[in-house]
Amino acid sequence: MDVIGDLMARDRRSDSLALRVDAPGHTYTYYDLITTSYKAGNVLRYLGVRKGARVAVEPVSLPEPILTFLGAAQLGAVTTFDSAAKARAVVVDAAREDEFDLPPGHKLAVYNGPPKSPATTHWEQEVWSENPAVHPEAVAPDDAALVAGEREYTHADLLDAAKRVVSEFGLTEADTVAIRASISHPGTVAAGLLAPLLAGGTIRVPVGDETADRTDAAVVVADHKPAKRTETPATITPADVFADG
Repeated sequence: MDVIGDLMARDRRSDSLALRVDAPGHTYTYYDLITTSYKAGNVLRYLGVRKGARVAVEPVSLPEPILTFLGAAQLGAVTTFDSAAKARAVVVDAAREDEFDLPPGHKLAVYNGPPKSPATTHWEQEVWSENPAVHPEAVAPDDAALVAGEREYTHADLLDAAKRVVSEFGLTEADTVAIRASISHPGTVAAGLLAPLLAGGTIRVPVGDETADRTDAAVVVADHKPAKRTETPATITPADVFADG
C-alpha cells in the first residue's frame, strides 16, 4: 500500500471492527469506516477542498476528526490537527462554532450537533446524506498528507512508519491498538490510526483509567511509557515513531 487511500479500498470493506470509541460509544466496521470516509471526502470537496489544500481539524480522537483525516487524504489534501491553523476548511465540535470567524473562501464544519449559522456546515447531516463515491484524485506517495508544526509528512512517511509498527509488534487483524496520546502528533496518526488499519485490526479509543485497556489491546499509543514495564500490552510513544520529531 503506497498511499493512505489504499487502506480505504472497496475490497477491504468487511464486517470486522475497524474503530471503537468508548465515549460516547461509537463503533465502525471496515465497511462503515471505509464508506463513510468516502462521504467525508465528498463533503470536503463540497467545501472547496482540493488536492494540496489544507484542512484544520480539532485534535480529538473521535470518529469525525478521524474520518475527516481519511477523507482528506483520499483527496490529496493536507490535514493539520490544529484547529487554529489557516486552512481551506476547519472541522470542530459544534460547541466551538462561535470561536471562528473565517475569511471569505474558508469554510467551517461542526459535528456533535447542528450549527447556529446557516453558513456553517453540519458535518453529520452532510456526511450521512452524501453519495459514497470514490474520489477521482490521483495521489502519489510523496504528496503531503499531514502537517505538524513546520513539517509536512507525506503519505509514504506515514505509511512507512505504520509498517514499522506493524512489523515490530507483529500486528494482525486480530489485534487492537489503543490510543491514549493526542492525534496532533504524527506518531499517533501513524501508530494509532494507520498501523491497525494496515494490519486489518482495530483502532480503540478507550476511556477511564489506563488499566481499562490492559487486557484487550496488543499495543497502546501513549505519551509516556508506564513506570512498571509490562509485557502486555506493549506501549509505544508518538516520539518513538518519529524520533526526529
